[in-house]
Amino acid sequence: MEQLTPRQTVAELDRYIIGQKDAKRAVAIALRNRWRRQRLPAELRDEVAPKNIIMIGPTGVGKTEIARRLAKLVDAPFIKVEASKYTEVGYVGRDVESMVRDLTALAVDMVKEEKTKSVQERARELAEERLLDLLLPVGRMAATSGVEQTPDMGTITSAAETREKLRKRLHEGKLDDRTVELEVKDRGTMPMVEILSSSGLEEMDINVKEMLGNLMPQRTKRRKAKILDAQRILAQEEADKLIDMDAVRSEAVRRVEESGIIFLDEIDKIAGRGSSQGPDVSRQGVQRDLLPIVEGCTVTTKYGLVRTDHVLFIAAGAFHVTKPSDLIPELQGRFPLRVELASLTQDDFVRILTEPRNALIKQYVALLETEEVRLDFSEDAVREIAAIASAVNQATENIGARRLYTILERLLEEISFEAPTMQGARVNINAAYVRERLQEIVKNEDLSRYIL
Repeated sequence: MEQLTPRQTVAELDRYIIGQKDAKRAVAIALRNRWRRQRLPAELRDEVAPKNIIMIGPTGVGKTEIARRLAKLVDAPFIKVEASKYTEVGYVGRDVESMVRDLTALAVDMVKEEKTKSVQERARELAEERLLDLLLPVGRMAATSGVEQTPDMGTITSAAETREKLRKRLHEGKLDDRTVELEVKDRGTMPMVEILSSSGLEEMDINVKEMLGNLMPQRTKRRKAKILDAQRILAQEEADKLIDMDAVRSEAVRRVEESGIIFLDEIDKIAGRGSSQGPDVSRQGVQRDLLPIVEGCTVTTKYGLVRTDHVLFIAAGAFHVTKPSDLIPELQGRFPLRVELASLTQDDFVRILTEPRNALIKQYVALLETEEVRLDFSEDAVREIAAIASAVNQATENIGARRLYTILERLLEEISFEAPTMQGARVNINAAYVRERLQEIVKNEDLSRYIL
């Protein structure tokens, strides 16, 4: 976060996402404001609230991808949730606080993975020593050599030499096919308790073993494994021993509170549409439940208390039927920034197919190269694919860039199916080939509704 200026953030997002300059600038500024806030005096730092954002635009234009790439740039805990799957307090279903619990769980996994990498080398060394103990127990070595098990210098020297020879063979991979018997922790299913509260069914499955702590001894079981698998299993066990889980939990909670990002998709689905009769479970009730989370509250998780005061919320919706002003005023006030994302044009589709680092055509070329089939897309072929995608989006439902997936799959269906028998082949994809494969489907509007 410290090294990225708003301009640099936009440049990084441009490598993966075409267009949508306003949305990129908005999230880049929000990201930089977090960095600025960290440098304020303590008494002022807590007063600066995040400027939450509502992205308005049709599906498939890059709303989710912008938020996801932003989080990845700075290794921030990130979760995408659909606002429409939450229910009002008092009804059976997911309560809004569960999004914070899910985000915290993701942050714990993220921090644990980082800590594991930092102790990986030491864990590998310890695992190797345990593996050598299994391959050559001292008692067995002494028995097979006919030496009485006494701690004299000769026996010790002989054991060390034999152990080093085994270590060398292990490094050379000469023992990879050998099977050893390990004693590993039993990770079998333990009784689980689900907590019921006034908020409905909380997704806080608590392991009985964790509740009882050391009252229940750690169970182990014996299993056979090849040397390569045994090294991996033992290295993971040693890494778990080296990691301080209390520190991991503490760091994960801190990251959620200071740099967490929650992407609230489909927020337009919970916007009110005028007056309605009866309980409104999926709209205003959910909005009122969301309000304290977005404003800032303390949520209880199994990793500790998590404050949401400085979590960045990015909401998104198509708002075809409703508009942001249909949200309750209090919730509108917690999303002060509004950015509109434009529908994608034919030229945008051409750029999406070729420019980003993960461009679709690059993906398909790489996939078929694994079968030794070379695909060459001409410039006119790319323009023809973009034209068809744009035409189908206008004639049917506009699903944005996702239409390109459907069209490319249909276009390359025959090649993908026959690829294992085409090794060494080189296929030129030009405009004529695209028209031949797709034109009939595009012309038949009823057929294109089902296929494209």
